[in-house]
Amino acid sequence: MVAFITSVLLMVAMLVPVFWWAKRRHVGDPFTWGEAVVSATYVFAILFWAYGVVPHQWLTWADSELNWRPDLIWLGPGGSMTVPVVGWTFETPWFPITISAQAFRDVIATLIYVVLLGVQIWFWVWWQDRDKRSEAAEALEPTTPYGRPLIKRA
Repeated sequence: MVAFITSVLLMVAMLVPVFWWAKRRHVGDPFTWGEAVVSATYVFAILFWAYGVVPHQWLTWADSELNWRPDLIWLGPGGSMTVPVVGWTFETPWFPITISAQAFRDVIATLIYVVLLGVQIWFWVWWQDRDKRSEAAEALEPTTPYGRPLIKRA
């Protein structure tokens, strides 16, 4: 559990500098070769961590501490499932499909991938709309034709 939570927190910590960099970097500024290499390496590290390490830590936690094995049948003939909130345990001999705890573990891993893909798409859109946000901020403050803010003279 500690490794999974730490990997999620580290992933969030890796995303924080992206917001700082977006405010610092003006739209349309050309990248130098070095900036492009460092940025691409950083984005690769974030994607590797998000799509590789975080799901791996979830699967490791579910296999070891939670003990969600393929022989632990939750639904189906011979299965028993405990409702987490109420604490009821009921047997499901009437359910024709066998669903093990490992299948539920894999569904959660898939949901991790889907959520991370949604966050990645949101980041793409957020990064591409930087110019719209900066134009809206500039519209609030009057500037000279050279882009400098107007200053009242005493």
